Amino acid sequence: MFAKQLTSEQLKQIELNRRAALQRLATRNVPVPIGESWQRHIGAEFTKSYFTKLSSFVAEERKHFNIYPSPEQVFFWTHTCAAEDVKVVILGQDPYHNPGQAHGLCFSVPKPTPPPPSLENVFAELSADIDGFQHPGHGDLTGWATQGVLLLNAVLTVRAHQPTSHQGQGWEIFTDAVVQCLSTNLSGLVFLLWGSYAQRKGSVIDRKRHHVLQTSHPSPYSANLGFFGCRHFSKTNQLLEMSGKTPVDWKSL
Repeated sequence: MFAKQLTSEQLKQIELNRRAALQRLATRNVPVPIGESWQRHIGAEFTKSYFTKLSSFVAEERKHFNIYPSPEQVFFWTHTCAAEDVKVVILGQDPYHNPGQAHGLCFSVPKPTPPPPSLENVFAELSADIDGFQHPGHGDLTGWATQGVLLLNAVLTVRAHQPTSHQGQGWEIFTDAVVQCLSTNLSGLVFLLWGSYAQRKGSVIDRKRHHVLQTSHPSPYSANLGFFGCRHFSKTNQLLEMSGKTPVDWKSL
């Protein structure tokens, strides 16, 4: 006996049920809201087995250690700019690990936390590269993020005082998916890859569709190896204008 063929309405209901089940799983894995456009573009990642394991790991870590940033700030970057409005991507490694520093944007610290040394070097290069740039007196880079500069760490959580402590748990798979999504669905982006870690992370970028600027990391240990004098900020704006995009006002912080 042949099985009865399902009607179009039944098939539609099955698909709705499937999507609802995936949404429940994603909500369990990520209890804090994700920016709506990012949910559309990368929401499927939250339902995958690696992310379920990652979520369990982070939840368990939070029971026993101070973990940065706070849960509601881990995906702050998804709320500052819609995925389709991204035009520049700066890749970091993992969040700052001292109290009051990490808030969901790489290199950035919330007011009134003083800028860490790497960010001070970023500001020094900006002062040399962008006419009229002055140190903002703080380290909050949200003003860039809202203009379409994605400030994305490869790893999105860390134990207090233990840098790289959450590497290898699955965040790298997730953020690779973010970079891959942008690379595939947009064009004319400018990727700023500072240091060998970010440069390896950038291996998934389609360099025929996008611009990639590379140099050393702005940390005090390597800024003199190419970061100082790289002029990445003015070069970024030139490339954006070539692609018909609005340049970044780097002074708007």
